[in-house]
Amino acid sequence: MRRLLSTTATVLIVDDAAENLSVLGGLLHPTYRVLVANSGVKALRIALGTPRPDLILLDVMMPDMGGYEVLERLRADPATQAIPVIFITAMDSPEEELRGLDAGAADYITKPIRPNLVLARVRTQLEVKRARDWLKDQNAYLEAEVSRRMAENELTQTVAIRALATLAETRDRETGNHILRTQAFVRLLATHLSRQPRFAATLDQGYIALLTRSAPLHDIGKVGIPDAILQKPGPLTPAEWAIMQTHSRLGADAIDLAQQDLDHPLPFLTVARDIARWHHERWDGTGYPDGLVGDAIPICARIMSLADCFDALISPRVYKPAIPLEEARDLIATERGSHFDPVVVDAFLLGFSEFAGIALTHLKAMTNAV
Repeated sequence: MRRLLSTTATVLIVDDAAENLSVLGGLLHPTYRVLVANSGVKALRIALGTPRPDLILLDVMMPDMGGYEVLERLRADPATQAIPVIFITAMDSPEEELRGLDAGAADYITKPIRPNLVLARVRTQLEVKRARDWLKDQNAYLEAEVSRRMAENELTQTVAIRALATLAETRDRETGNHILRTQAFVRLLATHLSRQPRFAATLDQGYIALLTRSAPLHDIGKVGIPDAILQKPGPLTPAEWAIMQTHSRLGADAIDLAQQDLDHPLPFLTVARDIARWHHERWDGTGYPDGLVGDAIPICARIMSLADCFDALISPRVYKPAIPLEEARDLIATERGSHFDPVVVDAFLLGFSEFAGIALTHLKAMTNAV
């Protein structure tokens, strides 16, 4: 522990008596950088200066501002509240010592001082402070390292999701950044819903981030659908439609399989699985694959359902042209309470201008790219 004191520490001595400042300063100066103050006001000013004291030796009985008031102000200021303070006083009763320690002093030394005792107490408090500062620095480093690694993991997840989702999208021949648009729609819709008491507990910032990151995997199961069905330019037959509907199960099963070798489920994959399986469920129970009704459909899937449907309506597909934004809005409004959760539809309609802005931004980007 002694090596923690290899850097010269700064000690502030506060006493209204010049002789006491001289005695204590002479005692400590060979080992430490010594600052002195002959009043509480000056002590507070020096404590906020540079170099900041590592330890303060503080007289209790001083005119104008006594030691207890100085200590109270030191503790009230975030810049000085961690500086240890040793009271030095002629009041040697046990009651006064207890009062000083209860007030927040690190130690209590009575006058007349004993040099060896003062040096030992000073050294002990500085060692404790250095150790505490070292631990604080280590904790800050570890927190920064954890944050860095979490950011790397999130980036890795995002890249992997985007690669898989792009693979599914290219097989489906859907034009123009479907992934990016639906991600933006999902984030915006979830943010609007998070302001409502019904969803506030679930749709916190962390969950919205997970939902947004996972959204591109909603149609990952389409990689298992034959090209003849997936890319058919005309209407599907009932048999073909039954095969197309299996993409929701295929996607969810693939994600579940990916998690089998993990010690515990990854939250973003759990959300992705729920989205992939249930984003074609309908509020009235007539959707697929499980015919879930109302709140039995996870909120992530309800949000994805509307975002995906809106994008499908405003985008050209091999089997249909795009329709105007306002017409798509009106069609979704007519499905309130049947296809979609009424509250989700209300949030969409309330923020429609923002949804339209996202759509137009991507349309402009596509036009410029061409």
